Amino acid sequence: MFNEEALLQELNFKAVRSSGSGGQHVNKVSSKVELIFDLSKSVTFNLNQKERLFKKLQNKLSKEGILILQCDESRSQHKNKILVSKRFLDLMKTSLMVPKKRIPTKTPKAVIRKRLKNKKFLSDKKTNRRKPDVD
Repeated sequence: MFNEEALLQELNFKAVRSSGSGGQHVNKVSSKVELIFDLSKSVTFNLNQKERLFKKLQNKLSKEGILILQCDESRSQHKNKILVSKRFLDLMKTSLMVPKKRIPTKTPKAVIRKRLKNKKFLSDKKTNRRKPDVD
């Protein structure tokens, strides 16, 4: 599919201060990690793969074709970097995956018979609820 090591070399990381509560510690430590990937300048993917990625990731990409992922789950910058890298690789793998073509199959005769039998049973049950004819 693609070379993960070469792809990881193309990534840029930026450490940013996390938002939210955390007291004095959060104000002085940059533990949030931003992953920046320029898809248009990538040399790891061929043209077909790039087209597929642009189509699949159109909502996540900027107008310039840059993907930005963030992670602030952990208090450790190193752990956040590992987590965001793993998330990025998973995103690339799922976006490049080509779905299998569905082969339509015929409905089995046993299923058709069972459906008709059930339909006949319900019909008989409702006819038995009617008042009898007195002719």
